[in-house]
Amino acid sequence: MPIDPNGVFLPVRIAVLTVSDTRSLADDRSGDTLVARLSEAGHVLADRRVVRDDVAMIVAVLNGWIDDTGVDCVITTGGTGVTGRDVTPEAIERVADKMIPGFGELFRWLSFQTIGTSTVQSRACACVARGTYIFALPGSTGAVKDGWDGILRDQLDSRHRPCNFVELMPRLMER
Repeated sequence: MPIDPNGVFLPVRIAVLTVSDTRSLADDRSGDTLVARLSEAGHVLADRRVVRDDVAMIVAVLNGWIDDTGVDCVITTGGTGVTGRDVTPEAIERVADKMIPGFGELFRWLSFQTIGTSTVQSRACACVARGTYIFALPGSTGAVKDGWDGILRDQLDSRHRPCNFVELMPRLMER
């Protein structure tokens, strides 16, 4: 997709949340991959955490970041599957004002090109919550690469044309 060479890049302050019962910051490869990519793109890592697959814990972290004026966007990794412990989409639904269904649809289309029909097991999703974007990616490094490289890198770049999520940020709280 085209980047306007005359446009001004506006760094986005992004918080990264890994949802996992088994990972810590020390061995969070998906979170590391996401942090590296957003940093390379010129964005700011606003915060980073790992929490268990627990709706209340995820909601608490999300609410804290949504209310933090130093966070523009949250990207989660993990907890988007179909097992009993996968609860990230349910947590996101609890804080969401508006869902962004096209994000999950596009993610699964991109993912299909690398993992085939296994992509139907992903419940990747996105929303706007009180003026903050939240994007939920599966927990594999491949899924993080697909989501960042195929969607978020462009949509979080203020120079991307014909439109991008960044240019809408000032208007997210309009009523």
